[in-house]
Parts: sequence; C-alpha cells; structure tokens
Amino acid sequence: MTESAAASAAPAVRTSDPADGRTLSLRMPPLVQKRGALVAVRPDDGIVLHASTSVEEHLGLPVDDVLGAPLAVALGEEAAGRLLDRIAATTDLEAINPLPVSVPGSSGARFFDAVLHRISAEHGGLVVVELEPSAGEPGAGEPAGTASSTYGVVRTTLGDLARATSLDEMFRVTVRAVHALTGFDRVAVYRLDASGNAEVVADAYQPHIGSAVGVHFPASDLPPAAGRMYRRRGVHYVADLAVPPSEVRSAVLPAAAVPLDLATATLGVPDAHQEEIYRSRGLRSVLSVGLFHGGRLWGLVKCHGYDHPVEVSYDVRAAVELLCATLSALSSAQLGRDRDVESGRQERVLAHLAADSRDESVPLGVAITRSGWTRRLVSADGAIVRAEGRVTTVGTVPEGAAQAALLDWVCDTGDEVFTTDCLRETAPDVAAVVPDVAGVMGIALPEGQVLVWLRNEVQRRVDWGGDPSESRPVRADDPIRTMLRGSDERWREVVDGHSLPWTDDQVESAAALRGHLVEALYLRGRKDVRATEELQRSLLPEALPGVDGWTVEARYDAAGSGLVGGDWYDALHLPSGRLALVVGDVTGHGLQAAATMGQLRTSLRASLVITGSARESVRRLVEVARWTLPGEVATLTVAVLDPATGVVENVVLGHPPLLVVHPDGTPEWAAKADAPPLGITQEVPAARRLVVPPGGALVLYSDGLIERRDETIKAGLARLEESFSGGPSSDIDEVVRHTRDERSADDATLLVVRRD
Repeated sequence: MTESAAASAAPAVRTSDPADGRTLSLRMPPLVQKRGALVAVRPDDGIVLHASTSVEEHLGLPVDDVLGAPLAVALGEEAAGRLLDRIAATTDLEAINPLPVSVPGSSGARFFDAVLHRISAEHGGLVVVELEPSAGEPGAGEPAGTASSTYGVVRTTLGDLARATSLDEMFRVTVRAVHALTGFDRVAVYRLDASGNAEVVADAYQPHIGSAVGVHFPASDLPPAAGRMYRRRGVHYVADLAVPPSEVRSAVLPAAAVPLDLATATLGVPDAHQEEIYRSRGLRSVLSVGLFHGGRLWGLVKCHGYDHPVEVSYDVRAAVELLCATLSALSSAQLGRDRDVESGRQERVLAHLAADSRDESVPLGVAITRSGWTRRLVSADGAIVRAEGRVTTVGTVPEGAAQAALLDWVCDTGDEVFTTDCLRETAPDVAAVVPDVAGVMGIALPEGQVLVWLRNEVQRRVDWGGDPSESRPVRADDPIRTMLRGSDERWREVVDGHSLPWTDDQVESAAALRGHLVEALYLRGRKDVRATEELQRSLLPEALPGVDGWTVEARYDAAGSGLVGGDWYDALHLPSGRLALVVGDVTGHGLQAAATMGQLRTSLRASLVITGSARESVRRLVEVARWTLPGEVATLTVAVLDPATGVVENVVLGHPPLLVVHPDGTPEWAAKADAPPLGITQEVPAARRLVVPPGGALVLYSDGLIERRDETIKAGLARLEESFSGGPSSDIDEVVRHTRDERSADDATLLVVRRD
C-alpha cells in the first residue's frame, strides 16, 4: 500500500534572506528528474521507504510494487545484494560513487550508475540510491565524454592550470576544458561582487552564440541559500527542463516517517524561483558548480544548453567538479599571493605613518600628510585631518563650509571607520555641498577629531544580461538589479556618482592607522578621562567571537588605579576557519606601554589574518618590532585553535605556559617557554601542539594574574591550577579573585576557551 507523501517527505530548511535579514523556511520539492530513478532504502533490512514514479520507466515496475518491498524486488537479487553489502561496509558512500549495476528485465539487462547518499542516522541510517542509465544500456545514448577522453582532458587541464600565471588565464583554461567535456552551448565563469551580483569573466561557446564576457547578472538570480546549496551538492545538473519531473512517493509504514532530504540528490530539481529564471532565459539544460574561497561562495562555473537537452554522465560531472575545485584552490592561492604583495605595501606605508605620527615637533595633521603617505595608504585623491584644533589637507579636497560639513558628518556617523563609494546615495544633503566628492572613508578620533579620505567620481558602463524594460521585477526596491531577465542580451547601464570601491584591505589599514593616531594623541599629552576610555576601548576587543561548540571568556584587570598598562588579549576568526587566541604583556606601565601594546596587537592581528599560522605571524611580529619599536620588550603567547578538532598550535616568547583543564578538572600544562621575550630574541621557536578534549578548556593568562610578592612562580601556577579544581566550568571571576593578588601593581589578564 502506498500514498503520495510529497509534503511530509520534504524537510524544512532554515536560511536567511540577504535582502532583508529575515529568516525563511524553504522546502525542498519532493521531485526528481526523469533521467533517472530514485529509491530510499533502510540498509539494515533493505526495505524501500521512498521511490520516484520514474522507476516504472527505468526499472519496468510500478512504483507501488517497489514501495515497502525489499530492494531486490526493484533491482534483482544480485544488484541489490551488491549495493547493500557496499553500504554496510562503507562509511563514506560518496567515495565509492558511482557503482555500476545491472538490472534484469524482460527485454534484457539494463545498466545503471548507482549514486549513493547516506542522509539520516535514524532507523539505522536511511540511504538514497539514485540510478542513472549508463553508457552500456541499449538506447540510452552516449553521454558526453568517454572515460579515456575525459581523463585526457582533465590531465591536460590540470597541467595548464598549474602553469597559469593569472586568474584570467585560469578562468579561460577551465571554461575551455569544461566546454570540451560537456558539450554545452556556453560555459562561463561568473564572479560575484560584495552585493552578490555576478559578472561573466570568461566563457567558451558555440560560434553562433558569441561571448558574454563583461555581462552582469543581478543577485536575485541566485537563491538566498546558494552557498549552502552548492556546498551540499557540488554539481547542480538539470538535463532537460522540458521534461516534467518525477514525484517521490513514500510507503505507508511506521518507518516511512524517516525524513527524506533531497538536498544532496544528483537527480534533484531546482526550486521554483530558480527554474523560472532558467526558463525566462530560454535554457533547456543547465550544469553549475560553486567556487569557494575561505568557505565563502565567490563565483560559479555555469553551463547552458539553449535548444536541446545535454546528457552528461556522472563521471564527466565528477571531472568537472574536480576541475572547478582545482580552479578554486589555485585562484585562492593566487589571490593570497596578490593580497600578500598589497598587504606588504600597506604595512610599509603604515609603518611610515606610525613613525610620522610620533613627531611631536609639528601638529599631528602636518606630521602625517607632509610626506604623501596618508593618501598612498588607501589610494585616495585627497585627505583632510582635523586634529589638535586645526585642519590640514592634502590633494583634491573641498574648501570652507563644505569641508566642515563633510568632517562633521563623518564624526556624526558614530562609526570608528566609515566608508561609502557613493556619497550621493548615502548622504544626499552632504553630497549637495561637496558635488565633486563621490567616495568617502573616515576614521573618528577622540573629541571630534577625524581623518577623512576622498575619492573622485569614476563613471562606469555596466552591461547587464537583458533589458529591464522587457523584464519582470522581482523586488521593487532596486528594479535594475532585481529583474527576472528575459534573455542574455546586453543592456548597458551608465553608473555615475560612484568612486572606486574601498577594499577590505584598505579599510583594515585605515583601522590600524586609527589605533596609531589615538596613541599619538595620547603621547602628545591628551590624557583626559574621555580620551583614556577611547584608548582602552580601541586596544581591547569590543566583543569576543562566537564559535560553534566553544565558549570564549576574558577578563582584564588594570594595575593600580585602573590606568591602561601593557597587558592585552585578543581572539579573532581567521579566514581558514580557525580561531586565533593571544595574550601579551609589554614591559612597563602607563601610556608608553599602552602605545607599544596597541602597535603589537595591530601588527599581530594583520599577520595572523594573512598567514593563519602562529609561528609565521610571530616571526613577522618580531621583525616589525625590531624596526619600529627598538628597546621595547614584551612576553607573548599565541595559540591557533582548530574548533573542529581541538588541536592548538602554540608559540611562546618568554610567557607563562598554557593550561589545559580536562573535563574532570585534571590539569595539563604546556611546555614552558624556550625563547626569550619579544625585543630580546630574534629567533622564533617551533610551534608546540596540544589538544583541548571535548568538555575541556584552554587557559591563557598574563604573569600579573599569578605573581605575588615573596612567592615563587610555581606557587602561583599551583594556585591557578587549584582555581580550576571544579573543572572547566569554573566561574572566571572566581578564578581571578582566587588567583590574583589584590595588592599587585601589575595588570592581570585571563582568557578561557571552553569546548562544549
């Protein structure tokens, strides 16, 4: 007995809509493409719980005969036994896909590629079996590419990618190879911008179609959860949009309540919105693969067939996925090299500006603008500094009242670093008095002081796919970029009032310079209470990062009357997905120690983001300190934690050892520092490795927490160990009270990272 269980078989997927930040509930359609058949089995007894109606076309059996029956009824004893044996013996089913199977039939054997997915741990683990006709089946037609030709194209392409010296060359190599493998009318690489709009940066195509390079497509062409969807199903392939899909039905059995997740199914169909986009552009067949960098979707490789279906075998699709993964990896490496070059340039400019800001013989504005480094740091056309009661300018800037209005507006935004590349859209009233300014980036300093960079307008012509006047709006708030395109024909939009956009690296450099300027103002004698609070807030994290499965807490207790000293802590996400943890202690107290601490913290943050390595980031910091902070001394411990495994990479310069607290409260101390403090050593020791077990905690601290007069360091470490005798969940404030000497004249810092 069977029933149509379309609604119950489609689990809800939670995602967020980037347009308005709301949470949506999406439901995967319980439909599959008719180019194959799908059955979902319970592996412990081989009973079929779900099946597509296309089993009748491909297996010669009514779907009612398959549902609730053993898999052998659908595939025959030999094929079913082989599949169930492999399922039972294999944890990672993706690693063995596809499995060739032969299914007996009245007119002879039928040959299939079986693609397996384990989708539920309940009821022994539900397994989806997708059956695609293979090249050996009579009448199935020859899929694009054969094993030998596929291998040859992939081998040649991998070599060409490895030899490519630019991103554009990598893109061209990839699209030519995918075009040759699949036979689609057009294969293109789409690169996404910060808003999610896509631009064709390379394509290969049939001669009668022509190139689409330079054409843009709106963010509305991608579903809101595109990144997640492409991670779960590497290749999205629809063989023929003209063929209606096959319904997935469920057996009327108690066990049929196991949810059927089709998110990873290779036979899956696009959602209604995506299918409408495909049809509006005249597509018949589609294949697409996501390109990722640091876990973020940055591009797509898309294959389009316009007037005929395109058959692509599983092996060819796997080859395309391999080439796209290689393109992602190599392009990420190239972007990393390019960013390293640019970051090195910005670091050198920033070092010059930091040195200039310390020249107290001239006003701060003059000190940082007279050499030209200020504009060069972020590639600006002009800059204005309002500091110490005077205004200093360099480059192309507005005059008089217009200048004052612009500076006041940046201060009033309330942001420490503010950017816009279209002042006319962001602040039309301000733009009206400074008509020649298009882009603004500003950093707010204490007491209404400010540094503002300006950029002139750069008029651009953007080619969009399809004329908006012939297209239907998807949203009313931005009609040009949210149209359902009726074709791939170019429609040109002239974009004015915009400057070149400010890059993430430039914004980071501006934030780093802000720290230096705040310190410079302090060193110039601005020590009132509000300035003190501003400095302290800029040098310590405003919030600690959230990490799934981990809890991060920190405490900082200043020395004496609360004056900021040389201790600091930091915790930040790295592009690799790991978590960097830092505790440092600059020798001395007061403003000089705080200024040194701020420079070390900023430099170390930049190095950690760029390198992702504890040892390499410390090596760079040692080099920066040697040239920019001669005579300054600091102890330091840097730990880079992999949240998935709990493995910690730790480098120590003259700092007390890390403590790992096991779930039962058992302490485990890391090795003691085998290198002198920063400022004394020029050598960086090898990184030590330790592991935080599930339920355990990692403890970083400064010596001000454990040191007491007339007491050995060993006694202080024992007291810290004792404060965690209740286990990793010990209250952090109680730990500080129990361990710290209330009479201490030294700063105390404690950073605790607990693993759930």
